[in-house]
Amino acid sequence: MRCRLIAVLAAVVTAASVQAAPLEQVASITMPNVKGRIDHFAVDAAGHRLFVAALGNDTVEVLDTGAARHLRSLTGFGEPQGLAYVADPPRLFVANGSADRLDILDGATFAPIQRVGKLPDADNVRYDAAARQVVVGYGKGALRFMALDRPGSGREIQLAAHPESFQLEKNGERVFVNIPDARQVAVVDRAKDQVVATWEVPGARANFPMALDEGGRRLFVGARSPAALLVYDSDSGKVVSRIDIGGDTDDVFFDAVRKRIYVVCGAGRIDVLRQETRDKYVHEESIRTAPRARTGLFVPAEGRLYVAAPAQGGSEARVLVYEVR
Repeated sequence: MRCRLIAVLAAVVTAASVQAAPLEQVASITMPNVKGRIDHFAVDAAGHRLFVAALGNDTVEVLDTGAARHLRSLTGFGEPQGLAYVADPPRLFVANGSADRLDILDGATFAPIQRVGKLPDADNVRYDAAARQVVVGYGKGALRFMALDRPGSGREIQLAAHPESFQLEKNGERVFVNIPDARQVAVVDRAKDQVVATWEVPGARANFPMALDEGGRRLFVGARSPAALLVYDSDSGKVVSRIDIGGDTDDVFFDAVRKRIYVVCGAGRIDVLRQETRDKYVHEESIRTAPRARTGLFVPAEGRLYVAAPAQGGSEARVLVYEVR
């Protein structure tokens, strides 16, 4: 009887532990023949398609997230880094780092529509739905704002050095930009077309990824040296919290529903941080991934986090799929 009771209690504890895990891997989608570094993602949530910038392979991989399978490999790019998908009209935007251009593809057929050149080291891409503009970070320091129906023209805002991750307010005019070479976060006012503030990255370098809690007025900046997440008051620019994280992070996401932050680390893990208050954060768990798996995408509508695992040894490149709990 006692052994049976112990077995039942052990089963209950095990079930509770599984249930309590913030992320559960539910699939692994192989990307055949993809070699080298993998950069950023975009999603067509309604069409259940995920787009992956396979920078080292000069391709963009298209995945079916509903069936968890690889659909096709798009070729003809030069180190694709940033991606953005727009549903109406269906368009896929691909920033090419070594080809110095932005490619615009038909989002249904993937036929090329237009190429916007003279964008050296084109990197991250964002879509401003309210203004119907595509924003590209590039070069030695600039953001290019291009109208969706006239992408060949647009205005620029100059920055101190090359921009990495940047985030746009949905209910305001500001853009927050990581500029690691200048060791700063730049605050851009889209209405004024200028940088209105620069914030230091105290005690850290290599501030690449960024996420925004717009409602809570908090900005999350990931640094690699040392590995830390800095939490800024997005009104004052003051750092209100600092949390140790895994090494080599390149993507950070804020889950507004569950009040969590997912930090994707190239050290081979996802750090899950819980936001207890706007200024207090607790390390909830670290989820093991794969070596050099440092980029991904959180899709709130699906409640899923996708993480890219590059080819390693005898393992093919793949995207690890996690459901949030």
